[in-house]
Amino acid sequence: MPSETTRPLAETRTITVKGQRLRVAIRNGDGTRTPLLLMNGIGVNLEVLQPFVDALDPAIEVIRFDVPGTGGSPAPRIPYSFSMHAWLLTQMLDQSGYQQVDVLGISWGGALAQQFAFQYPRRCRRLILVSTGTGALMVPGRPSALAKLATPRRYHDPAYMERIAGEIYGGKMRTRPELAHEFAQTAHLGSVLGYFYQMLGGVGWTSIPWLRKLQQPTLILHGNDDPLVPLVNAKIMHRLIPHSELYIFHDGHLGLATSARELAQIVDQFLTAPVSS
Repeated sequence: MPSETTRPLAETRTITVKGQRLRVAIRNGDGTRTPLLLMNGIGVNLEVLQPFVDALDPAIEVIRFDVPGTGGSPAPRIPYSFSMHAWLLTQMLDQSGYQQVDVLGISWGGALAQQFAFQYPRRCRRLILVSTGTGALMVPGRPSALAKLATPRRYHDPAYMERIAGEIYGGKMRTRPELAHEFAQTAHLGSVLGYFYQMLGGVGWTSIPWLRKLQQPTLILHGNDDPLVPLVNAKIMHRLIPHSELYIFHDGHLGLATSARELAQIVDQFLTAPVSS
């Protein structure tokens, strides 16, 4: 992990793509690696992934963005489907000069990452899916945890977020209250409308019919204590995606932040490994 003095800094900018403003943060690399595009969970601003970005090899250029309606990106006029979100991202990449990227998606962003890889296979070199599933056709999480996810209250009320973090996110959030406090202070909702638009965009979506068609080398990362997306979903995706590998870590839904160093090493090994013939 790079030290505080050598850690690359990200430049944050606002890009207007087909009338939609997107807040984008780009951490420059050394030009030798394929850029890594990160896709975040529902209602979550790009800063939440900072621990993971800091733990990555500084040679990797990292692109983050606030989904429309989240963080610094205003809500769209109408709800975007996953296919529309994927199209918007290709336009953002074109405007920013990126031809091909590696893609990592977590939770809701993992569904978007699957859609992007399927819809634009030449733009996605390798795919990383974290704490995610196959959409409408998946094994659901615990009802009590999903019920709390149905509204964005946790983003408006940091004290409430700290109280429920262990129940809905599992893993280290259950036993380390300082992690829940840090997450509550970092996560900021863009708008309530944007949150519900993200939820609407995923209604009825599933990747089950076409997961077998994905040709990218794929790494699936999943915690063994995830109340929102049970581990069995990762095992299902591993069976369906042809060139995939599964890594199970001892943490919860937000392991990408709370186990950042461990998972950054696994991701880096995957991104630099030779492709099996």
